[in-house]
Amino acid sequence: MRLSLISAALVAALVGYGSTIALVLAAAAAVGASPAQTASWVLAICLGKALGSAVLSWRARVPVVLAWSTPGAALIAATEGLSMAEAVGAFVITGILIALTGAVKPLGRLVALIPDGIAAGMLAGVLLPLCLKLPTATQDLPLLILPLIALFALVRLRNPAMAVLAALAAGIVAAFAFGLATLPALTLPLPRLTFIPPDFKVSALIGLALPLYLVTMASQNLPGFATLRAAGYEPPVRAGLTVTGGISAVIGLFGAHTISMAAITAAICLGDDVHPDRHRRWIVGLVYAAVWVLLGLLSPLILTLLAALPAPLITAIVALALLGPFMGAATGAFAAPDTRFAAAITLAVTASGAPALGIGAAFWGLLAGLAFHMLERLKR
Repeated sequence: MRLSLISAALVAALVGYGSTIALVLAAAAAVGASPAQTASWVLAICLGKALGSAVLSWRARVPVVLAWSTPGAALIAATEGLSMAEAVGAFVITGILIALTGAVKPLGRLVALIPDGIAAGMLAGVLLPLCLKLPTATQDLPLLILPLIALFALVRLRNPAMAVLAALAAGIVAAFAFGLATLPALTLPLPRLTFIPPDFKVSALIGLALPLYLVTMASQNLPGFATLRAAGYEPPVRAGLTVTGGISAVIGLFGAHTISMAAITAAICLGDDVHPDRHRRWIVGLVYAAVWVLLGLLSPLILTLLAALPAPLITAIVALALLGPFMGAATGAFAAPDTRFAAAITLAVTASGAPALGIGAAFWGLLAGLAFHMLERLKR
């Protein structure tokens, strides 16, 4: 066990947790999760990531690092009109679909038929409304948020992965220092998992489960596998999908949304500085898992601290965290000339946030984009 393995795993976990935990809280609020259900959500997803990372790293002898689906959390945060039970039903189905993609090859081929530009357009449409909340949050608390934006920009020049974490840490300190938040009584209650009976409502399965499955596959799992290949490892694709999908289905019953392969945080754990022997580098997956268990056990304390922060600060941190993913999605949406117009339609309909027939806008955006794409292909 080398110190570099511990430091790499610790940095990767803290970046993954700190840069998007505010987004997970926004997702929980959007589906009406109670404080106990929110705490269960965070604990379950931390334990799920830990278990999956340890199992896949141990079995494949490859440094597998898992993440929660950040675009998926953004999709949930943009959802309206769903109860927590309906969201849980969607989470369970999403996990099953991911596991089936690993186990049943035709399903994977069916997903591959969706043009990358249209899938990216749906993701960009999900992320855009959340990014656009940054100016409003800045107007509400300009003296707090403007310096954080400046800090975010400066840190991003040197280390993009740490920029949001730096802004969150500085925001927490500033909010309490300037009296914008009151420090709560910090105790360490025993974290608990709360079982939530799922409600498999058809509109929720179509409007949330299907888009959540697609954005997780397109924007998390595929880049995660590509990151491993770029580092010289053969990714355990089928095992990765079946394990993350199966775990996602189980933790969904305790309120957690989907886990997936990591890309940005995975890169932190794949370099030569982690371990000079690439055949021993898989151990970082076990250390990473241990850190996530610790973060899960500390989640009641962390959530109590975050709950005391002013709402505009949380909104601003979410917006800053999603600027990078939005940039990537928008670039992907308009990269291929033959799908640009269909991708623009997908983005516009999805970003409207307007549900129809009780089904969320992300599904209708995808449907509209595919319809325009097929019409254009018929014209040719």
